[in-house]
Formats: sequence, C-alpha cells, structure tokens
Amino acid sequence: MSWLRLHQRTAWICGLTLVLPLLLFLYLMGVFYGSYSEAQDEISRIEPRLARLQGLIDYEQALRDAAEVVDSQVLELVYPATEDQAAVAAELQTQVREIFSGAGLAINNSQVLPVREQGNFDYIAVKLTTTGSLAALDNALAELAQYLPLVLVESMDVYPARAIRGREVSDVQELTASVQLLSLRAVL
Repeated sequence: MSWLRLHQRTAWICGLTLVLPLLLFLYLMGVFYGSYSEAQDEISRIEPRLARLQGLIDYEQALRDAAEVVDSQVLELVYPATEDQAAVAAELQTQVREIFSGAGLAINNSQVLPVREQGNFDYIAVKLTTTGSLAALDNALAELAQYLPLVLVESMDVYPARAIRGREVSDVQELTASVQLLSLRAVL
C-alpha cells in the first residue's frame, strides 16, 4: 500500500492501461453482438419468404396445371375477347329479354349501360324494368343462373306495381322489378 501512496500517478497510468483495452474489448463485443442480433433478425424475417418461394418452386407444375384448368373454366364463363363489345352487349340484352319474357314477365324498359373496362375484363351491364308476378321473377332469375356465359345480378329493386283504376283486383300480387345485370367479356 505504501507504494500506491508514493506512486499514485504511476498506479493510475498502469490501471488505465489495463482498463482501456478491457473497455475497448467490451465495446467491440457489444458492436459484434448487435450486428449478430440484427443478422439473426433478418434471417428469421427472410426464412418464411424463402420457404414460400421454395414451396412455389416445388409445386410449380401443379400450379401451372391448376392455372390452365382455371383459364379454361373462365373462358366458359365470360364472352371471348374476339367478340365486339357492342355485339356482346346487344346479344346480352336480347338473351336477357327473352329469359325474362319467357318466364312470364312484361318488359317495360331495357337498356345497355356503358361498358366499364377493369383489369382483364370488360364489364357489360344491362338494366331491365319488368312487371309481373313474384313467381315469374323467381323463374326468370333461376333460368338466368343457368345461362352461360355467366350473368350476374348487380342490383335489383323490387316493389309492388301500381294498381290501375277500373281494373279488377286479382289474387296474384303484381310487382315491378328494376334489375341491373352484368356479364364479363375477356380482354386480350
């Protein structure tokens, strides 16, 4: 102890000479550990992505086969791209009018709405206003569900038909339906 009291400055220099490399070593270990931790986090974040990609690679042929099946089924449900938009709209309007009138509904009005182009399809819409019984409307919608290419009911408003004065009241409730139908046409 007497040496430390006599040589305090030397003791400090020796002590700092030993402590500074130790602190530098601890600092570098902290930096390396931080880098290691970040790398491990990055690996754990990337591993699920790589597994998904590997799964896609492993099942590539099965996915291609499924895509071909879906493409062939889609072509059955939409109008082909080779047909003109106006011709498809006119054909759709004619077919829908026939379905609804064949079911026993009176067509008051029908119009082709402007074509909406979205993605790989043209959305061709027809709006109909019909009058008839609920059973006839139900039959028309059931027949429409069987029609190919697929026709979707985009919107439908149904309300009781106005009674005409001087006309006998029947047991069958007459209704008026405003139906907006939609069909798709593939785009090249």
